[in-house]
Amino acid sequence: MNGHAPERAGEGRGGRAVGRRTLLAGSGAALLSPALLTGCGGNGDGGGTNRFRAAFAAGGSQETLDPHVAPNFVDQVRAKALFDTLGTYNDDMSVRERLAESWESDASGTRWHIRLRRARFHDGRPVTARDVLYSYRRAAAPETGSPSQQLLSAIDFGASRATGERTLTLALERPDFTFPTAFAGPGTEIVPEGATGFRAPVGSGPFRYVSFTPGGPALFRRWEGHWAGAPSIAELEIVPANEESTRVNALLSGQVQYAADLSGASVNRLNGRRSTRLLTVPRATAQQILLRTERAPFSDPRLVQAVALGIDREALVRIALAGHGEVGNDLFGKGLRGYPPDLPQRARDVDRARELVREAGAEGLAVTLETSAVDAAWEPAASLIARQLGEVGLRITPRALAATTYFSEIKKRGVAAFNTTSTLPLSDFLEQRMRGGAARNMTGFRSGRFDDLLERARTTRDEKRRQDLLARAQRIARDESGLLVWAFSDANDAISASVRGLRAAPPNSGDWARFDRVALG
Repeated sequence: MNGHAPERAGEGRGGRAVGRRTLLAGSGAALLSPALLTGCGGNGDGGGTNRFRAAFAAGGSQETLDPHVAPNFVDQVRAKALFDTLGTYNDDMSVRERLAESWESDASGTRWHIRLRRARFHDGRPVTARDVLYSYRRAAAPETGSPSQQLLSAIDFGASRATGERTLTLALERPDFTFPTAFAGPGTEIVPEGATGFRAPVGSGPFRYVSFTPGGPALFRRWEGHWAGAPSIAELEIVPANEESTRVNALLSGQVQYAADLSGASVNRLNGRRSTRLLTVPRATAQQILLRTERAPFSDPRLVQAVALGIDREALVRIALAGHGEVGNDLFGKGLRGYPPDLPQRARDVDRARELVREAGAEGLAVTLETSAVDAAWEPAASLIARQLGEVGLRITPRALAATTYFSEIKKRGVAAFNTTSTLPLSDFLEQRMRGGAARNMTGFRSGRFDDLLERARTTRDEKRRQDLLARAQRIARDESGLLVWAFSDANDAISASVRGLRAAPPNSGDWARFDRVALG
C-alpha cells in the first residue's frame, strides 16, 4: 500500500505491510472474534445497523492515526477516511483535483498557484491555505517520516505563502513540471494548522473519528458536512486480520464485507462463489529482484545481465503467482503513463547467460537470495530462481528472513533480495528509487546519464518531450540498474456480493478503498 508509500512497511502498494501476505492456511483458520467485532465504538447515528467492516493486515502496537506517517495499506485506508489531500491519482497515476479546485505553474515551473475548494474540518473550521502550508511543512520535515518527504522537500517554505483564505503559492527550489504528483501522495494529507496530536484526530475527510486501538480496530462515523457529500454508510470499521486466511474466512462467514490484499491462492478459492465478488486489478504490483550493483559480485554488470537472461519469467508467473499476473520486462510501471511502449520483451537466453558467467570468472559462484513471507509469491519464486540460475552456472541459496525485520535487514546487508512496489507515478518511482543517492534506491545504481535525463524531464514543460526523456532514462535503467522486474502480479481484494459502490482500482489510486462510496444492499 510501498505502498510513495508507502508504502507499506518497506514497499508494496504504496508500500507492502510487513507480513502483509502469508500462504493460505486452509479453511480451518480462525475467524475474527465476536468481541473484536463488537467491542469498538457504540451506537448512535446508525450504531452498528449500517456499519461497513473491512479487514486489513495491521501494523502492530506502534500504529498511529497521524496521516503523515502512513507506511502500510491500513494506514492509508484510515487516512483516506479521516483526511483529504489536494489531489488524487487516476488509474494511470495522473493527478486530478480533490481539495484543490485548480493548480497551475508559472512559465519557470518554480511557482505553483493553488486554489482550494470550500471544505470544512470535522470541528466546523474551514480548510484554508494556511492549513495546507502547515501540513506540507510538517510532512516535509525528515523527522516526521512521511513517505512523501522527498517530494515535499523541494518546496521553499520561506518563499511560499497564502495569498488568500483559499489560495496559495508554493515556491520550489528548482523547476519541476511534474510537481503536482506530490498533491496526491500518501503522507500529504491536510491537517488543521498547529495539529500535533492524533489520538482523536480532526480531519476534513468523509468520516469522523470515534475510536482506535493501535494494532486493533478503528471505528469512524460519517461526516455529514463533507464537501463531496456524506457517505451512505453510517459507520466504517477497519478490522485487523494479519493472516490472509483469516481475512478470507471472515468474509465468507459474513463477519466483514471487505477482505484486502489476497494472493492467487485465495482468488482461486473465491472464484465462482455467489456470496462474494472479486476486485482484481491486473499487473498492479511490480515483483522485483534487487541486485546490489555497488557490492560484489553484482558490481560486475555481466552478472547482472546473466541473472536477467537466466530467469524464466513465464514459469515464475505460472507457478509463483499461480497464473495471476504477467511477465515483466525489468521496468516498473507497465501500463502506466510514461512507460516505454516499444521495448521488446526480454526473453530467457540460457546460453548467453552461461557465457556471461564464464566471462566474469564466476562459474559455481554462491549467491544468497533474501526472501520472506512478506509476499506469498516470494518463497516459491526463490526456489524456482535457484533452479533456473543453476542452469547458467550460479549457485543460488534462498534465505528466508523474518517479515518484521525484512526490509531493514536487506538495506543493511546482502546482495540479492525480493521486493515489490505497487502503482505510483513513474516519475516519482524513478526519482525516489533509481536516482543516484536517493534514500530508497535499493540497488545502489548510479548513472550520470540517467540522472541528467530525469533532471531534464522534470524541468521540461512540454508533456511529449518530457515523456520522451523519461523513456530514454528507463531504457538505461532496464539494462544497468540491477532492478529486475520479473513479473507484475494482480492486486486482489474481495467484497460481499451485497456491497455496491466499489470498483477494482489500482492500489494508491483515488478510487481504491474509497469506502465513502459504499452502499450496503
